[in-house]
Amino acid sequence: MTTTVPALGTQTAEGSALQAVLLDMDGTLVDTEGFWWDVEVEVFAGLGHTLDDSWRHVVVGGPMTRSAGFLIEATGADITLAELTVLLNDGFEGRIGRTLPLMPGATRLLAELAAHGVPTALVSASHRRIIDRVLTSLGPQHFALTVAGDEVERTKPHPDPYLLAAAGLNADPVRCAVIEDTATGVAAAEAAGCHVVAVPSVSPIAPAARRTVVSSLEEVDLPFLRGLLAV
Repeated sequence: MTTTVPALGTQTAEGSALQAVLLDMDGTLVDTEGFWWDVEVEVFAGLGHTLDDSWRHVVVGGPMTRSAGFLIEATGADITLAELTVLLNDGFEGRIGRTLPLMPGATRLLAELAAHGVPTALVSASHRRIIDRVLTSLGPQHFALTVAGDEVERTKPHPDPYLLAAAGLNADPVRCAVIEDTATGVAAAEAAGCHVVAVPSVSPIAPAARRTVVSSLEEVDLPFLRGLLAV
């Protein structure tokens, strides 16, 4: 876990029940889920294997160990998990370049949360080396802390990353709003006790108790998030 700006302590969103907002990265704030799949297709083509497009829904949103392990098993590729992880991270870094396309509404939402002093964390299953590159596009000043997938023993779909982020912000998980784009991330946030806003990127996600589904971040603002926890 890396703190990128001074911790905001127990400051809340102007007295509302909302104590913190925890955001996923790939597919939620940055339009990169397709990048990861393109890299996986490219790497396995170099190994002599063609990926089935239906597998994209299996690997999206999860930790690299799970996604890479699944693809090795599915293809029978002669490569270790450690070797494949390096190839995938290298391929992704080479693809993203200096700037990344942000999801519609992401820039406005992050600026609004910062302007109102809402403690905010970036919580991703991506590795630290990838998060630090992506932060140059998102703006590290928008996050009090960041949690990477290779910094926790159990990453998504386990609750650990979100519990760690909430603790780092001195927030009660049940008073945190999480914004996620995949079923894996939603499962992690809900297991931590957070209220979830799902913005599906690759696969559909159904509404549920303490889970609100929207089509775009453009539908999400601070009054919207406060309203979820006020219900």
